[in-house]
Parts: sequence; structure tokens; C-alpha cells
Amino acid sequence: MIDIHCHLLPGIDDGPPDLPSALALARACVDDGITVVVSTPHVFPGRHNNLRSNILAAHAALQATLQAEGIALQLLCAGEVRLTPEVLDFLPRHQLPFVGQVGDARTLLLEMPDGQIPLGAMLFVRRLLAANIRPIIAHPERNRAVMEQPDRLQDFVDEGCFVQVTAGSVVGQFGARAQATALALIEAGWVHAVASDAHNLGGRRPRMRDARDWLLANHGASLARQLTELGPALLCQDNAQVNQAAAAGLASSAA
Repeated sequence: MIDIHCHLLPGIDDGPPDLPSALALARACVDDGITVVVSTPHVFPGRHNNLRSNILAAHAALQATLQAEGIALQLLCAGEVRLTPEVLDFLPRHQLPFVGQVGDARTLLLEMPDGQIPLGAMLFVRRLLAANIRPIIAHPERNRAVMEQPDRLQDFVDEGCFVQVTAGSVVGQFGARAQATALALIEAGWVHAVASDAHNLGGRRPRMRDARDWLLANHGASLARQLTELGPALLCQDNAQVNQAAAAGLASSAA
């Protein structure tokens, strides 16, 4: 399986605090049936002050260690970008970390607050789309406004956004309302990927195998594969190339 949302890089956000914890989580990903993982630390100005440049450096260090330890996990990198006005300033600075590229548009994992769909969220999304960036809305099933009215997500889907739900939500880890909302979004055909959003080996461990098994039992092999393999593969294709292009843009701006 391919996991496009996982907090695996050590000491960079609220994921693993150190390298041993990161390696333990990486091994748990492998045990869960994940072969490719996109590490997506929070990009949240004022709380987790990550940029594409420091994420790439942390990714390179962990990737080398995974290889040295013989952990059979292909590591890609991006970020979980908070929907705040400040992150738009990262775009001309070439500091947004992308998940991949679909067609000629870069894909960006975009997180809204859990409590609401912020005023101006659609305008923010349209700014990204105008810059040829297609947002992947992260875990909307855990957003209170979407729980209350799942149809509120339709405008974002119609605008061109992708949607990712959490594996734990599919199997009820985040409560009955989040589970019901995740399943409603899946049944509406709006979901492109199920991802772990794993942070640790406690309450936020990978649950991809459980989610795939649930989908297999309740919706069949085709949808289970689409949401855990094919859809994620589409969203993260050309991951290295698109982030290297951003690095080249940063170097060009600095010159």
C-alpha cells in the first residue's frame, strides 16, 4: 500500500521525537503492509515552522538511515500544510512541499482546522489552483463542519480538490461520527486516498491494513485497491522531481 500522509520525520513536529522512535514507526508501517510512505510534517507558521528546505534535509537523513538499517520502506516527502494566509507567502519563495504532480498541476496536502471550514477557505483554494496547485484536503471527516453536513465538501471537490480520509476513521478509531462521515464521503465518490496520518505507536499508529480489510469486506477489492494503492500512487507521482524543481526555483531566486 501507499501512504500519502504520515508524520515520520523525527523531531520536526508532533510525530516521533527522535530517531529511534522514527525507526520504530517506520518498521510498524512495513508491518502494516505499507511499501511507500510520504512523510508529511506539519507546515503551520507559528506552531511548526517547517519549510520545504528543512523538510527535504530531514527526509534525506532519515532515508539514509532506513537504508542502513535495512528497513524496506520507500520514503517520499511533502508536508501537511495548514490553511493559513501566511503559507501563501511560501509559494513565491519556493518553500511549499508538494506531494506530487497530476497532469501539469502539483498536489499539496492541505489541512483545515478540525472545528470549522474557515471563512475564506474557498478563496484560498482558488489562489492555489490559480498557481497550478491542486489541494488534497486532509482528513475532512474529522472536521466538525463536515461531520455536521458532509455536502459542504462538495464545493471543494467540484472546484478540483482531491480528498484524503484517515485509515483510523474508516475503522472507527476517531469515533462514530468521524467514521460515518468518512464512509459518507467514500460512498459519494469524493475520496481519492486513505492514509494513515500516523504519528506514533500509541493512539496514532498506522491502521492501513485494518482500513483496507474493512473496505475489502464492505465495498470489494476494486475500491479497496483504488483507495490504498492506485489513488495514492496518482497523487504522489513525480514526488522527487516536483520537489527538486522547487529547489531549483529557490536556488534561482537566491542567485
